[in-house]
Amino acid sequence: MNLDQPWRRSWRADPRALPLADRHYNRQKIGSPQFVPPGSCVVFLTDHADAVWVTSNPIARFVKHQWAGAWMNSLFRREPECEHLASDLITAAVAATRAHWPDIPDLGMVTFVDPTKTRRKRDPGRCYRRAGFLPVGETKSGLLALQLLPADMPDPLEARPKWTQPAPPKTTQLVLDLTAA
Repeated sequence: MNLDQPWRRSWRADPRALPLADRHYNRQKIGSPQFVPPGSCVVFLTDHADAVWVTSNPIARFVKHQWAGAWMNSLFRREPECEHLASDLITAAVAATRAHWPDIPDLGMVTFVDPTKTRRKRDPGRCYRRAGFLPVGETKSGLLALQLLPADMPDPLEARPKWTQPAPPKTTQLVLDLTAA
């Protein structure tokens, strides 16, 4: 992975991240300004808003799956035009999460993948697996559970600060028509 952090800090109702959240298969209320579950969270967004990541830190007693106490990756969406590999973005997001919350839970981080709603691949959650997550079971509703234990996490690496102004445009080639002069 490139040592430069691709993620910037964002927030749970960032209008630049909303379209990505709305296109994620687990989105429950499309168009709702907030796209993060209740509770503590950290949200990251790439410069061109072509990838978004959410880590939630739910209170264990309110969690209904067997990984209660783990950080939850509740949203990751990468658009096809994003210049970064999905597995690199995942690794960088985990590093940024560690920088934000230095006390890692014993169960590390988990995410749930719906194999019926993702592109068919040999291994559902392949980009997570390439980032070190391992399959550890299924939820009662049949979602694949993937877990990254603390010993397998990358070192902390702060996300860059939030944008205080509109993001820079993607690089485009300027062509001048000198025949019109």
